[in-house]
Amino acid sequence: MSVHPVTTMDGLGLNLTRFRREHADDVVLLVHGLTSSMDMFVMPEHRNLVSHLLDNGFGEVWTLDSRMSNRLPYNKSAHRFTLDDLARHDYPAALTELRRHVGGRRIHVVAHCLGSVSFLMSLFSGVIGEIASVVCNSVGLTPRVPLWSRVRLVAGPDVVEYALNQPYLDPQWGSAPAFTTGWTVSKLMSVLHPECSVPACHMLSAMWGTGWPAMYEHANLLPVTHHRIGDICQASGVHYDRHVRKIIFAGRAVAYDTGEDYTADLGAVRTPLLLLTGSHNRVFTDSQQVFHRRLEEAAPGRHELRVLPGYGHLDPFIGKHADLEVFPHIVDFLKRAAG
Repeated sequence: MSVHPVTTMDGLGLNLTRFRREHADDVVLLVHGLTSSMDMFVMPEHRNLVSHLLDNGFGEVWTLDSRMSNRLPYNKSAHRFTLDDLARHDYPAALTELRRHVGGRRIHVVAHCLGSVSFLMSLFSGVIGEIASVVCNSVGLTPRVPLWSRVRLVAGPDVVEYALNQPYLDPQWGSAPAFTTGWTVSKLMSVLHPECSVPACHMLSAMWGTGWPAMYEHANLLPVTHHRIGDICQASGVHYDRHVRKIIFAGRAVAYDTGEDYTADLGAVRTPLLLLTGSHNRVFTDSQQVFHRRLEEAAPGRHELRVLPGYGHLDPFIGKHADLEVFPHIVDFLKRAAG
């Protein structure tokens, strides 16, 4: 394993981590979502995606910690980053560094959540070079959310920043000093979420999606994973929510500043996509089904949709049986894309 620093055009420091077992013509890059990090792909309590890929013919796997990573300091600030910043700065810089090491070998990408949305924004706007294939989990360029999530997006970011005077939301607020703002919010969320006894789980359901819990099925997680969910998914600045709000109400991925439509020419990109989603996705509901229909209209037969029975939003990667029920779909698609 080796770590490779990346500097974006707007001056942020990111990290690529390289796991190399043997030379391979096909390289896989893993992209996390908001509040998580590359740690979601190397979890020690179950057979993780990095190990699964290395054991199944992909001898070189890279992970990216983007500006959304909880390993980096950017989430715990009153920043004004948007998904456009990832699309325009993070992925071009990361892929430039990656290609410096792997040369002209084929690069495949597996992305999750807003990492998936922002990477596809980068791909479909043409700011990154050729990608052999992309696996997108939970959501693509046509995000849809439950009704309560739409309502929460209308005023939620302003309430957090200006009424609560908090620059970010943190699943770990349950461990904050008693009677502080964060502690009080966590206690309130626990009252509203009696389905388990893990405060961080309650906070994550308040931050993302609509459900009890919202982000995964409890039955799919090992107890140790459930109890450390506040470590896997940490704090997040709320300005990303403003961009998500603009996208949700537009019905498709658009730029926050210019309104550029990232879905304007879905047939132009020849990279095949595998759209994964859980049948119980309570964060982005039927986003992948809608996106697949749009893709089929633009490029019939080029892209694939796979609905995972009994899974939600995040458990396709952190679930205790993901290596048996989810990862084989990813490996099969990548191998077919590799030819």
